[in-house]
Amino acid sequence: MSILESAGSFIASKLKNQTKFIFRPFASIVTYDEVKDVPNKPEICLIDVRQRKELEETGRIPASINIPLDELEEALTLERANFKLKYGRAKPQKDTKIIFSCKSGRRAEKAEKIAKALGYTNLSLYAGAWLDWAKKEDL
Repeated sequence: MSILESAGSFIASKLKNQTKFIFRPFASIVTYDEVKDVPNKPEICLIDVRQRKELEETGRIPASINIPLDELEEALTLERANFKLKYGRAKPQKDTKIIFSCKSGRRAEKAEKIAKALGYTNLSLYAGAWLDWAKKEDL
């Protein structure tokens, strides 16, 4: 094998590995307008994964429920009755549309991975998260 062929094989293998990372299927991204309409769509579950103290300081998006990221896995594995008792709404089904939000988007991405690992299939991220919401709502 020539040096050129070796280099080509090496580069191809590196690109192949990067392509797997780059093209990992992510959750869909929702916009401010879609999140703003959630109160009119009770079949959608909007979950804010920030800490409770953050919500006390900034407020929350209407119709969202707060499940801090460090509680999410436990929350999504609760019995239905216990989920409703703790979070005040029905536990989402595995195919319920769930939108995750946080402050800037990083924790929402982690939340999506947790939910996906638990078998949830209809997951979205609010791209702008709280920072976008607050800006557009003049908060």
